[in-house]
Amino acid sequence: MEAKAEKSGYRAKSKFLMASPFKVRPVADLIRRKPYTEAMATLENISNKGARLIRKTVKSAASNALNANKQLEEDMLYVKEILVDEGPRMKRIWFRARGRADMLLKRMCHITVVIDEANKAGK
Repeated sequence: MEAKAEKSGYRAKSKFLMASPFKVRPVADLIRRKPYTEAMATLENISNKGARLIRKTVKSAASNALNANKQLEEDMLYVKEILVDEGPRMKRIWFRARGRADMLLKRMCHITVVIDEANKAGK
């Protein structure tokens, strides 16, 4: 007999973002497992492209949570999980001296944010 899995939270995904995952992951590490209001305050004060992209995704996940459950408030939410995965790479040719060429890789990332209720997690 299988046990029913508990609902894993409210999620939002942003795909094919023009930012290197290596530059976005340190920002994601700052807000992982933090309350929603604290995470948003942190992201608004970081002047980084990755922070701006993560802030939009976290805000979207919180909107999904608030619209799905009318009894929730922003103070009850926390960032349960945040993943920054590598997306496809755009390959461009960079012309060099003496007829040579180098490959220029423009990296993309996918951001997945899961937001859940704080009291349900025992926080």
